[in-house]
Amino acid sequence: MDIALSNVLAIDFGTSNSAVAVFDNGVIKRLQMEDGSDTLPTAIFFDFSTGETRIGTPANDLLMSGAEGRYMRSLKRVLGTSLMREKRPLMGKYINFFDIIGGFLSELKIRAERIEGRTFPYALSGRPVRFHDDPKKDRQAEADLRECYRRAGFHEVEFMFEPEAASLANNVLDKDFSLGLIVDIGGGTSDFSVFRSNPHAEQPVEILASYGERFGGTDFDKTLNVQHFMPLLGRGAALRRVFGSGTASTPAGLYNDLATWEKIPFMYTPETLRIARDLERHALDRAPFKRLIDVMEYELAHELSMLAEKSKIATNQAAEAFTVDLGVIEKGVEISINPDDLDAMMANHHSRIIDAVSQTLTLATCKPDEITDVVFVGGSSLMGFVIDALTKTFPKSDFHTSAVFTAVVDGLALATARS
Repeated sequence: MDIALSNVLAIDFGTSNSAVAVFDNGVIKRLQMEDGSDTLPTAIFFDFSTGETRIGTPANDLLMSGAEGRYMRSLKRVLGTSLMREKRPLMGKYINFFDIIGGFLSELKIRAERIEGRTFPYALSGRPVRFHDDPKKDRQAEADLRECYRRAGFHEVEFMFEPEAASLANNVLDKDFSLGLIVDIGGGTSDFSVFRSNPHAEQPVEILASYGERFGGTDFDKTLNVQHFMPLLGRGAALRRVFGSGTASTPAGLYNDLATWEKIPFMYTPETLRIARDLERHALDRAPFKRLIDVMEYELAHELSMLAEKSKIATNQAAEAFTVDLGVIEKGVEISINPDDLDAMMANHHSRIIDAVSQTLTLATCKPDEITDVVFVGGSSLMGFVIDALTKTFPKSDFHTSAVFTAVVDGLALATARS
């Protein structure tokens, strides 16, 4: 990108939250896409009553207020999949996810230009080390995102690995030398990078190795949702067999999709409602399936996923059991989750993090006791089971948690100075 520094917009397009910044007069300047906040939810609400499209917190508010429309979140996870090109009718038009994500990025561009009073034809965007484990799908995901930036009105976009950006932002460790590990757990991906920091070297920050996995905070939410909320809708319940004796179990795929952010909008169809009613007819206990039918008819799955996210955070911070009010599906329904329950639910994610860290260290040809600093990025990196896994692996390292939400966009802004 051989362009003027003042024309480059740094964008951290995240699964759960996004942020925008510029590097102005030698200083990182985060642009508030919402009043009073350096980040905004990566969420969109198509309001059927007004015909307007809202993003960020207003989109979440419209969902929770029960406004009629279509809510979408976790847009980043659709990149590289066949869903990107599927056109669906929405507010009188047939659109696909290129239009939807492009529209979101366009709104970020418009707001940034309004704040700064100048145009931004170029973008430097973060990207995970891996969008997908499949290399072909991973390349397609970056190509898809590039096309979304083009539709948003950017002439050109370059990409930087998110942990590399975070390492730039955290080159303020006040040490002459450090061998650090970036632990970047976002909404949809988890990235790990080993970096060498030496302020006296020609290249102050050098990335030695990076490794990524396709799981993150929304997967943590989904695990809680499926294991604790979905049984109230009939998951795991016994069904009478249509032919023969004995019982059968409910289809797991239905409940997994109903707890997956990017798939929820496609669950509200006559076909899935018919399946829910068919399950109720064959259920030994029909009460959970009446709730399932209500969730389908009144489109409440997003609210359940949002409750799962809030419950995960609250339980992670609680010293004892946290009570979740599930009145959204039936008045008076509550469920308790204690921290030990949460840790047990996250056991598989715990193991994947340890394995990913080990893989990263192997690629960097270094040992755990050589790591002087561990830098946490992304809100989900502060989950208790994540901290526990890394504390046991790096008992002597210094942990840095002060910039979990803004490290990537700050590093991207710093990196625009290279252009």
